Amino acid sequence: MSVAGLKKQFYKASQLVSEKVGGAEGTKLDDDFKEMEKKVDVTSKAVAEVLARTIEYLQPNPASRAKLTMLNTVSKIRGQVKNPGYPQSEGLLGECMIRYGKELGDESNFGDALLDAGESMKRLAEVKDSLDIEVKQNFVDPLQNLCDKDLKEIQHHLKKLEGRRLDFDYKKKRQGKIPDEELRQAMEKFEESKEVAETSMHNLLETDIEQVSQLSALVDAQLDYHRQAVQILDELADKLKRRMREASSRPKREYKPKPRDSYDFGEPDQSNGGFPCAPAPKITASSSFRSSDKPIRTPVRSMPPLDQPSCKALYDFEPENDGELGFREGDIITLTNQIDENWYEGMINGQSGFFPLNYVEVLVPLPQ
Repeated sequence: MSVAGLKKQFYKASQLVSEKVGGAEGTKLDDDFKEMEKKVDVTSKAVAEVLARTIEYLQPNPASRAKLTMLNTVSKIRGQVKNPGYPQSEGLLGECMIRYGKELGDESNFGDALLDAGESMKRLAEVKDSLDIEVKQNFVDPLQNLCDKDLKEIQHHLKKLEGRRLDFDYKKKRQGKIPDEELRQAMEKFEESKEVAETSMHNLLETDIEQVSQLSALVDAQLDYHRQAVQILDELADKLKRRMREASSRPKREYKPKPRDSYDFGEPDQSNGGFPCAPAPKITASSSFRSSDKPIRTPVRSMPPLDQPSCKALYDFEPENDGELGFREGDIITLTNQIDENWYEGMINGQSGFFPLNYVEVLVPLPQ
């Protein structure tokens, strides 16, 4: 940094200290400027939180959101490929219904109904995938671009304006000690930054119809999703009602128990009722338990030292999705990261993955 640059930094720091500590007053910006700055600040906060809540709306399951963050899984929310890289909950339910419907077979009315419901659930998952794509492309991406470009640029102009204001106020208080030309240049730079910041904020607030159109695109995508979902569920409801009518109209088959087999119980004095009894095996000295023999121990999983972040499993956890860590009750798991308030990332026996917080008891917490 040049000598002039160092002097300017010193001027700004001195003016800031005099305002914060000494109560000195700096140049006041007009009310219209302050009102625009306030509206831009609220817009920035609104866009950031709406973006986060939209992702949660599309994927309520924290495990799916965790995989997006941890594994950088290509997904529809990021718009990279058609396959989202994670299962929709409707699709998982559909696969479960289809699996058990096939096991019950064609002769089971309940099995056939499960197959119908499972296929409908899988169709719902496909419709939900389409919703994710539409919302990502027409709502999430434009708002993210607004955050990364326009709002970020405005914050840069406001920060630059504040720096030039401090420099101008410092030199203005020392008028006579500082050359007039230097004071004039500081004032011109302050006015220039104010105009640039004011223009950028004005343009953002005057073109908010773009954000309204993006919000409209979100609602249109939701409407399309719910229309298709209603159609799929109406068709399923009709199928199930038809099956109920067919089942109620069929004559009920009476249960007829099979005839029991007759047994010869032999002579009454036989304690085993006449059934042949295998001789008891002889116990030899070689097969009997000896005090010198050591009992066979069931192998247990390795236990990490408790001087590092760790937790103890309270229940068995069976992983249902890629990236999840399975364990058994009583296992000690090394903690490596906390994904959010509901999920941890950990490691056991060389395997790593994430798991729900309510399945474990934290023994040594992660450092803050």
